[in-house]
Amino acid sequence: MNVYQRLNLAREAFHGSKLKKTGHNKFANYYYFELGDFLIPALQIFNNYGLAGIVSFGKETADMRIINVDKPEEVIVIESPMSTAALKGCHEVQNLGAVQTYLRRYLWVAALEIVEHDAIDSSPKTEEGIKTKGFSPIISPRGGIGDDLPTDIQEFLQEMASSVTELVKNGKAIDALAMIDEQELEADQKVYLSNQLDAPTRSALKKAKNG
Repeated sequence: MNVYQRLNLAREAFHGSKLKKTGHNKFANYYYFELGDFLIPALQIFNNYGLAGIVSFGKETADMRIINVDKPEEVIVIESPMSTAALKGCHEVQNLGAVQTYLRRYLWVAALEIVEHDAIDSSPKTEEGIKTKGFSPIISPRGGIGDDLPTDIQEFLQEMASSVTELVKNGKAIDALAMIDEQELEADQKVYLSNQLDAPTRSALKKAKNG
C-alpha cells in the first residue's frame, strides 16, 4: 500500500476507536480533544499501518510529515503558518512552548481528520445575545474557564491576582485596573484571572471601572 492508502486506513481505525474528549470550554460549553487524549492511540494506529508522523517547526511554518516507513520516499506533508503568543509577563520560551503545543495538536487534528467544534458559532455572547470578541472579567466571572491554559500561564495569572488583591486592599483599585489592561489578556485569560479574585476585590474593581 502507498502512503495515501495507509493514511486512509489509519484515519478509519482512529475514528472507529472510542476516545473521550477531556478538554472543556466552559464559557462556550463544548468539549474537545486535548493532545493527550488522542496522541498515544494515534501513534499506535500509525505504527499498525506502517506510518510515522514527524512534526517540525520553522520560522514561518510548522509542518507534519507523514511517512510510509516501508518506502520513506513516500511522504504526505501537512503545513500550517507558524503562529505567535505574546502574553506580557511571560518568558519568550513559555510563549514559544504554548505555540508549539497548540500547533502540534492542530497538525494531528488535520492529519486524522478530527472533527472540531465550530468555535465561531460558539463565540461568547452578551446578555442581549449579541456575539462579542471579549467581555469584562470583573462583571462576568465564570468558574472553570481558562483551566485548559498552559500551566505557566496559569501560574502567571495567579501571581497577578495576588498583586491585584494587594493593590485593592491598599486602596489602589485604579492602579490594579491599569495593570490588568497593560497585559492585553485574551478573554479566557481575563476570566481565569477574575476567578482567582475574591468577591470584595471584584466588587472594588467594578466600582473603580464604572467610575
